[in-house]
Amino acid sequence: MLGSLRAVLLCALLLPSLLLWVPGLGCGPGRGFGTRRRAPRKLTPCAYKQFVPNVAEKTLGASGRSEGKISRSSPRFKDLTPNYNPDIIFKDEENTGADRLLTQRCKDRLNALAISVMNQWPGVKLRVTEGWDEDGNHSDESLHYEGRAVDVTTSDRDRRKYGMLARLAVEAGLDWVYYESKAHVHCSVKADNSMAAKTGGCFPGNALVQLEGGGQKALQDLIIGERILTFDSDGHLIYSPLILFLDLQRKTNLWYYSILAGEPRRELEATGSHLVHVSLDPTRRLEPTFASHVREGHYVRVLNGNNGTSSLARVHGVSRVEGNGAFAPLLSEGTIVVNGIFASCYAVLADETIAHWAFAPFRLIRHLSSLVPIRLHGNATEQPLGVHWYPHLLHRLAPLVLNEQWMYPLGMQD
Repeated sequence: MLGSLRAVLLCALLLPSLLLWVPGLGCGPGRGFGTRRRAPRKLTPCAYKQFVPNVAEKTLGASGRSEGKISRSSPRFKDLTPNYNPDIIFKDEENTGADRLLTQRCKDRLNALAISVMNQWPGVKLRVTEGWDEDGNHSDESLHYEGRAVDVTTSDRDRRKYGMLARLAVEAGLDWVYYESKAHVHCSVKADNSMAAKTGGCFPGNALVQLEGGGQKALQDLIIGERILTFDSDGHLIYSPLILFLDLQRKTNLWYYSILAGEPRRELEATGSHLVHVSLDPTRRLEPTFASHVREGHYVRVLNGNNGTSSLARVHGVSRVEGNGAFAPLLSEGTIVVNGIFASCYAVLADETIAHWAFAPFRLIRHLSSLVPIRLHGNATEQPLGVHWYPHLLHRLAPLVLNEQWMYPLGMQD
């Protein structure tokens, strides 16, 4: 029964991606496979009381659970950043600047919406009537208390525009948009530290991997195609080519879980949603486990120096540290050895097998490229910064076919 369920879920995830795979090869400079330029898509205004996506605001498919109120004395207050964009009018009726304080994700999406508003209605600006709330004017667990929600109008306060304003907010990437009132549109975003917002798990840029032929290299210095030490389904050490980065952020700072194991000590830093191969005791099989669930006393597999062997090692401690950069390498085996500790290439989805099959198209592309040259990127050794379009697509599809128990818990600290 479980096998049948997994097969259905796999098909649901994989079929749309396969349909999009070939068109995806045409992305980049030029006009791709086709010779006819697409006409601009006509946007349809949202209906009054409509919300997009059509799920509750604090669920996996929208902005996720509340993480608690932020006050000026809270340690999380430093995570809010003021928005001084001159193309946005902030009502700021409290005269405290509170409405300008937003999470980085909310700020970025709001700036994108401001551009769309000016393009849609020349001479009109985006107007924010409510941003971060420190006065308790909203319902319990409102995302306004975390700087993750805004209420917006247009500067001319023409209510006939608000249906289209809501649609523009959807197009600008706000994670949940609600044409809530005749007087405003409510928008919210996922938490910055939620890996659902980043659609993947990562390692910091200075994390080291071992190259075929000897030597180590930091993830931030890797080149697409380089062969990296990893392990197969039987645990045998092999070298596998770097296909691409599922996420590539060179300047961002993230909180990572630091897992210390073995003697001499090895340290693996990974985001909370990243899968690490762990067992409860040395007699049991290693299972993919979210990094945030690893505890002192668990066991991980580590390299034994440079002699080509590995062994189980006890986890001596787990803590949270801040790291620079975010790199999520994808290898053909779907596994990787980072800083001498065995880990997965996947994150967010609890079942590593389904995740591995979902990325089968890229393993196929890699195989075909060894036979017939296929241009994967404008530069064979680089790729654009940010989350790759394919895992971003899978993240959008996953909540439609998977229960929350299959996914990394939204709202957990990463």
